[in-house]
Amino acid sequence: MPDAEWQSFRDLMPVTDRYAYFNHASVSPLPRPTRDAVVAWADDFHLHGTTNWVRWRQEIEEVRRLGAKLVHAEPDEVAFIRNTTEGIALVAEGLDWRAGDNVVVARSEFPSNLHPWRHLKSRGVEVREIGNDADEALDPAEYDKACDARTRLISSSWVGYLTGHRRDPAALCEIAHRHGALFFLDAIQGLGVLQLDVSAVPIDFLAADGHKWMLGPEGAGLFYVRRDNLERLRPVLVGWNSVVGAEQFSHDERDLKPRAERFEGGTYNMAGAAGLAASLRLLTEPGTEAIAARLREVTATLVDRIVAVGCHVAADRSDAHWSGIVSFAPPDESPLSFVKRAAEADVGVMARGGRVRAAPHVYNDRSDIDRLIALLTQN
Repeated sequence: MPDAEWQSFRDLMPVTDRYAYFNHASVSPLPRPTRDAVVAWADDFHLHGTTNWVRWRQEIEEVRRLGAKLVHAEPDEVAFIRNTTEGIALVAEGLDWRAGDNVVVARSEFPSNLHPWRHLKSRGVEVREIGNDADEALDPAEYDKACDARTRLISSSWVGYLTGHRRDPAALCEIAHRHGALFFLDAIQGLGVLQLDVSAVPIDFLAADGHKWMLGPEGAGLFYVRRDNLERLRPVLVGWNSVVGAEQFSHDERDLKPRAERFEGGTYNMAGAAGLAASLRLLTEPGTEAIAARLREVTATLVDRIVAVGCHVAADRSDAHWSGIVSFAPPDESPLSFVKRAAEADVGVMARGGRVRAAPHVYNDRSDIDRLIALLTQN
């Protein structure tokens, strides 16, 4: 694990001055450039009002450009949204469902990827929930068996929030399309640190908030809609910013923008955009391949160390299924007790699904892991 090569990245994370922070599957601390970008926007707005609005508006386009670069999409296929839930709702409420249609989704999904689909029951849509509350390692064949001629969509997370099991979007996409259905990917637990190419894997829709692995502020995220699907999705919220010539402010009838931007509706979260753009610049500079390789090294070292002290790691850590989430059971101590003890020692982990969830990032190093291991061996 060549920590020295990543020291400059670590230097941009002041959280490391005090904490061994392993909570990126929850909320990430802000890198220094991200904090500086948000403060610069606030100071500019404080001192100059809207004088420099056009310049700050360009940060929206920077988010769009860099977000597209992350997944190998085109910028006109990317919209700036508040959070993953909003992206899921754009699909759930935007498709032209008919009574008798069904959507297939795992019961182990995070609630944001369940409630929007369940909400469709009032419109006669059947929600086929497969597996149990904790089974994130579902065989793709289970999705296949749940589909039929009335399946309109399969929705799946990329990485399970409980155990960190990473599903294969290509396999699920193939199943959906073979049944004449669409495929939605909740990418929040992987986007920014794992590699994804939508030019090779024909995912129809994708959403992810920036406040986890993308190291961005809360309330600023990405929504991807494949260009071929743009007209399939009815915008849920249509406002002044949804139409061609949005800044003319006339009352004339106008067409919706011929881009994913039509889903943005109204006024932007400019502070969030400034921060997310800074974070995406930081992540895309070394490239997604280098970021993923580094995270693989960090998590592999973490897994080896916690297994060596008697912990059981929950998820498959093979090349096909590993992620940044390492879920484990501490020996002879409840997860909640361990998390409390860790917090008192300034080590940030979370309890999820009856286990401890550690979620490091590329700036974490051996010294952070040493602090976590020390706690495991103290009890």
